[in-house]
Amino acid sequence: MEELITANVATNLYWLGRNLKRANETLHKISKAYDDIIDVDIDAGRKLYKTFNIELEYDGAVDFLQQAILGEHSANILELTANARESAIISRHRLDSDAFGEIIELHALFDSITKTDREIDYKLIDHAHSLISEIWGTFSKREHTNKSDLFIKMGKLVEEADLRIRFNKDEAITVTVIEEIDAIVKVLSEDEEPVKQTQSQNSEENDLMGVVNTKINQVIIEEV
Repeated sequence: MEELITANVATNLYWLGRNLKRANETLHKISKAYDDIIDVDIDAGRKLYKTFNIELEYDGAVDFLQQAILGEHSANILELTANARESAIISRHRLDSDAFGEIIELHALFDSITKTDREIDYKLIDHAHSLISEIWGTFSKREHTNKSDLFIKMGKLVEEADLRIRFNKDEAITVTVIEEIDAIVKVLSEDEEPVKQTQSQNSEENDLMGVVNTKINQVIIEEV
């Protein structure tokens, strides 16, 4: 852990992990909501985006895909992949060339839709899933877990915890994810106290994520 890394690069590696995880998981949920809109519940897309505090409006299943991926809101896939691309550019010297190229390709995949009349469909979403899997696969092939890798992994895990809390996933697994975050934090900052999940934190999403995010900020800003 003697690797020197600036706070700016560390922050971008962390958000690279978060945005990639958010994009991948959101795409999965978009696919399911799309099917539900067709067969089960026309409001499935609205219910999905309410968990992101977004009032999404659409006319039918096809328009839902358009609004979810390119709509004017903070959770659209184009913006998530654009943010990942920007973080990758800033931290370019900390990434493998293959991973960097795949991140650029991922954003270009969605950006290209804005320049053509191409219809958004399952092929596009499947292609995006494949690219993200390749990106994570490239990260996992590194022989050593260095500081750069830990910031990316930490971002991925924090996003997983956030999504699990939003969607009321199994609490025991969520606690395990938070323990993994804490283990990384302790490696990056031996002087900091571990993240503790109290009873009150279990019942309040904002409290729990506030504790986690405070810990992340201490590591990135104070220790890097």
